[in-house]
Amino acid sequence: MANRTVKDAKTIHGTNPQYLIEKIIRSRIYDNKFWKEECFALSAELLVDKAMLMRFIGGVFGGNIKPTPFLCLTLKMLQIQPEKDIIVEFIKNEEFKYVRALGAFYMRLTGSSVDCYKYLEPLLADSRKLRRQNRDGQFELIYIDEFIDSLLRDERVCDVILPRIQSRHVLEENNELEPKVSILEEDIEEGVESSDEEEPTDKRREKEHRNKHSPVKEKRRDRERDKRNRDRDRDRRDRDRGDRRDRDRHRRSRSHDRERSRRHRSRSPYRK
Repeated sequence: MANRTVKDAKTIHGTNPQYLIEKIIRSRIYDNKFWKEECFALSAELLVDKAMLMRFIGGVFGGNIKPTPFLCLTLKMLQIQPEKDIIVEFIKNEEFKYVRALGAFYMRLTGSSVDCYKYLEPLLADSRKLRRQNRDGQFELIYIDEFIDSLLRDERVCDVILPRIQSRHVLEENNELEPKVSILEEDIEEGVESSDEEEPTDKRREKEHRNKHSPVKEKRRDRERDKRNRDRDRDRRDRDRGDRRDRDRHRRSRSHDRERSRRHRSRSPYRK
């Protein structure tokens, strides 16, 4: 009973939410001490307190596949299926970074393609560090933006196979998402505009002249011109070769027709 999904839970991606985690890992979680002691009869409100006590993320570790508390809480969220508003609050929580990581991981497992891009992409600006436990049981440091990027790009994160999501450009073409604007791109454009405004006209004109007549660009233009000339000559040779081939074929065909008609006349019984 303690391992069953709640009765009023909705199917996620056409299946039981708990089935998003593979069976072998799910059975290891059910046998885990943290699951039995800390996740028993856990509600959505109490789950927040447990998430605030987390100190690292990760999937499974060790030779006998032990699950981390992060993965246990993820399965518990799949089991009780909290409201979407609660998950959004998890993601927007700036004080507890592991709560944010848990909410982002759950959103990537259960959310639609639009929701994943809508709620996870803003987290790419978060550069705080996270502790992650690898398969050997050792801890390593990663960044939140690195973790979010792996959620959006990789097929498996924290030893869980992620559901497929549509590519961003497809959603943009269908007008379901706004075009992505990079923060770095805006800073670069502002920097270029400010430098152009501060630069005197004479210096700007001199720079444009130098860029236009630089030896490197002249050499590149010469190479491109030579390449165009070579392509044009090759096309002309191919065209001439084709015309010559057609003339030879026509000449052979005419000579063959004359020879055949001559033989036909020589074999005719009416010829005297």
